[in-house]
Amino acid sequence: AVTQEQLLFLEAWRAVDRAYVDKKFNGQNWFKAGPAAGCSPPCLACLPVPMGSRAETHEAIRVLLASLGDPFTRFLAPEQYTALRRSTAGSVTGVGVEVSFSSQQGGSSSLVVISPAPGGPAERAGIRPGDQILSIDGQDTSTLSLYAAGNLLQGPEGSEVVLRVRPSGGGAPRDLSLTRQPIQFNPVDSALCSTSGQLAPGSSEGRLGYIRVATFSKQTSEKVRAALLTLREQGAQRLVLDVRNNGGGLFPSGVEVGRMLLNSGDIVLIADSDGVRDIYSAQGSAIDPSTPLVVLANRGTASASEVLAGALKDNGRAEVAGESTFGKGLIQTLVELSDGSAVAVTVAMYQTPAGIDINKIGIAPTIPLQPAQLADIPLSGEAFCRFAQTEQAPRLF
Repeated sequence: AVTQEQLLFLEAWRAVDRAYVDKKFNGQNWFKAGPAAGCSPPCLACLPVPMGSRAETHEAIRVLLASLGDPFTRFLAPEQYTALRRSTAGSVTGVGVEVSFSSQQGGSSSLVVISPAPGGPAERAGIRPGDQILSIDGQDTSTLSLYAAGNLLQGPEGSEVVLRVRPSGGGAPRDLSLTRQPIQFNPVDSALCSTSGQLAPGSSEGRLGYIRVATFSKQTSEKVRAALLTLREQGAQRLVLDVRNNGGGLFPSGVEVGRMLLNSGDIVLIADSDGVRDIYSAQGSAIDPSTPLVVLANRGTASASEVLAGALKDNGRAEVAGESTFGKGLIQTLVELSDGSAVAVTVAMYQTPAGIDINKIGIAPTIPLQPAQLADIPLSGEAFCRFAQTEQAPRLF
């Protein structure tokens, strides 16, 4: 007899079998990847790993997916899957803080607050942009990935988490106990700078529009559309599109933003192990296809934000300023399992319009900036406009 735990394992196996981009499955016989040698997948009684409990089944699925050697094809426990769905819908349950890793002297890195959500637990506790989060519930953040840190900051509504925070201006660290709550976040921030300042020496009187896209959620494309229309009405003569630390999100949202800035040309090529099988192109309906544009990118720019940066760069629509991007040229789909968990399965690879596979390579900037220069550039509209007037602002136009 096949148990419920074995059936759940089989759901995950089938999801990968049907959709995974590499039909060689990392050089292994997928029919033997989970079961022991000589067993076909339906014969689950001979699995070499125990599945006597739900926790053991989840671990068996993790082991199965790890055999593919693909860090982006992964298992999401029910609470992780729920949090991911909320984030792509524009809300999460957490402490209300956006974070990134920043390089420090000596080659170390620290988890730094980019911005606290207005009215959220972090802001109410006095956490400010630039503060360092040294630990989360006792776990040293220097040993965590950004994904792992995000998981620790999120959690059930009403639960508590303790952050050890060092103020940006210096001083002794302090422990803050925060209660998680639902947070509505804005994936897009924009501002009109009265002048271009030091970003465009010799023509600094021109108005500059700034748009930051923090993630590609269900709300992103409409908010970018509204920002572009507003900045055009306000007379913006140059545009900066900031996708630093944008780890991606919904792939279609990135394509839609590309179509707002390109009237013609390809945006992205979709490929599998047999070659290119689909092409997403501009549709002649751009909101702003001509205003001089610079895209700010860094090593935290990944996935859908790389699709957008690559499309704008290859079509000659924009310069890319910063450093090489993360290099995630893979597309995943989420397959929900019967117990509320899910598997993220890599279903395709993408290439930029020039046919470049950027996976594990990234998109190279046309205006290189040092990491320290990038770190000095604020990640919010009003602060960016003030920074543009300083001598530290790099020339972008």
